[in-house]
Amino acid sequence: MAEKAAKFTFQLLPGKQFISIDGKEAQDSLMKWGMKGRIKAQVFSFDQEFQGYQKDDFVLAFFKDPVVLGNLNVLSSSDKWVPLGTEAQSVTAQPVPCTQVSMVFFDRLVDEGIIRESGQIMKCFDDYYDDITVSDELRKMLLIEDSDNYEAYSSAERDEFLFRIFKHICLGGQVCQYEDEVKPYLDMTKNIYKDLVSVQKDPSTKELKVVSQVLQVTASNDSGMHYPCDSEHVQTFAYLIIDPIKRHVTTFYHRFGGGVF
Repeated sequence: MAEKAAKFTFQLLPGKQFISIDGKEAQDSLMKWGMKGRIKAQVFSFDQEFQGYQKDDFVLAFFKDPVVLGNLNVLSSSDKWVPLGTEAQSVTAQPVPCTQVSMVFFDRLVDEGIIRESGQIMKCFDDYYDDITVSDELRKMLLIEDSDNYEAYSSAERDEFLFRIFKHICLGGQVCQYEDEVKPYLDMTKNIYKDLVSVQKDPSTKELKVVSQVLQVTASNDSGMHYPCDSEHVQTFAYLIIDPIKRHVTTFYHRFGGGVF
């Protein structure tokens, strides 16, 4: 009988800092947007070659690994960072397209009249979506499907990791002071994307190409979903960003809520 392939195992890379999230300027912005103390990125190494078709086995192994269970931080219902602890019985791993390499992707916000040439965000009458106040055309485009500008980006474009980061940053936390201009959101999006995603130059075309593979993930046991949280919200999310060359996997996590610390 052929020997069974070794399972993925993981080691925490301690002390890894993400300036885009952990730096002082970033923390000041996250405080304003109600996300400080509720968002985190961590890096683990893994010991086996990763191929895309192994995504489900990889994610299940990740959420069963004792090193991960003891070191992957999650925000508890009492707003305390604690180790995940609970082993998964099942997981979901949704592939997230990650092809964008330029912030030109967001130029059409001006073309569509969502943002003024000056960078000012156009205001609108208040609307509400999932405990989020929608008071401008940017958040309206991001959340309200029957809004005039919702189709400024196609479904495929909205699925892109770069767009998802932008959306998460723009929507913020439960206690959020929204910006009047788009630049702070674009700057934070660019910095996080550069921190989380690995790129290489294609030797044949000389163009930059993303080598990371991104998965939006959940983990569940007999009691139901426990990661990223036991309840769903558009602003509660968890992604695994896999660098198959370095054999690193980065978690990008946020739990929606009102606590700031």
